[in-house]
Amino acid sequence: MSLDLAKKVLETEAVAIRNLVDGLGEDFECAVDLVTECSGRVVWTGMGKSGIICRKLAATMSSTGTPSLFLHPAEAIHGDLGMVTKNDLVVAISNSGATDEILRLLEILSRQGIKLIAMTSYPDSPLAKAADVHLDLGVRNEACPLNLAPTASTTASLALGDALALTVAVRKGFEEEDFARFHPGGKLGKKFLKVSDLMHSGDEMPVVSPDTAMKDVIYEMSRKGLGLATVLNEEGALLGLITDGDLRRLMERDPDPLARAAAEVMHEGGVCIAADELATAALKKLEEKRITSLMVCDGDGVVGVLHVHDLWGVGLF
Repeated sequence: MSLDLAKKVLETEAVAIRNLVDGLGEDFECAVDLVTECSGRVVWTGMGKSGIICRKLAATMSSTGTPSLFLHPAEAIHGDLGMVTKNDLVVAISNSGATDEILRLLEILSRQGIKLIAMTSYPDSPLAKAADVHLDLGVRNEACPLNLAPTASTTASLALGDALALTVAVRKGFEEEDFARFHPGGKLGKKFLKVSDLMHSGDEMPVVSPDTAMKDVIYEMSRKGLGLATVLNEEGALLGLITDGDLRRLMERDPDPLARAAAEVMHEGGVCIAADELATAALKKLEEKRITSLMVCDGDGVVGVLHVHDLWGVGLF
């Protein structure tokens, strides 16, 4: 019994979304145009469960490059309408299209010349008729066995709002770099960190010249704490590296290791990566090469060093 009811609820909500796919047309294109051309913010408004959906859709639009906010319709008529400017666009969600609190906003919005997109299931409703663009949810039956609790209608509203938000994002040319800028924290932010965000550069970078004495090389390696020193020529090009392993081998074979210069101890090479590469790409390269550090290169020059510990520090493992 329980499973049968649960399946029916899911099927009803799935049908509501499938019907939206079949119903998309010119009105949706007009809505995309209105949002894309909006020079202000997209203001989402709805009562009750629709209001909760509006909060989520405002957050989705904001995070995908379209400044948005939620306006509670009841609070709006008690002063919060001051949040809405003439350059804004309002998207109102009401399955019936006859929610009193929203209808009371219509005259005010019209008087200010503010464009309105309505999402309802009734094209002949007052809200649908007052809107510049009406998006038909097409829901006649809720998934609720009593056909009372907003279920299929809120699911359809959420799906259609997501479709609108993401279509607008693509229309605006929203890219991964933009997404990273709006999501600097959490797991999403880590995914879009770049090498330049984590690398050691400037005075943090361990640098010696070919003729640097080994006692000074050891001091530089110890001071910078990365387990290596880069050997660069006068132009900043990478000649080679001296690692902790190179030091151990030097001590084992040379009775007077401090008498050597960097050029005599270094090994040629060093794996390079560009500063604008993603940190995840750096991690992949470190794992493939089975090394602990990458040289961050700009043309022939070295501009930084990225150590595996830097990736551990931000939780990329």
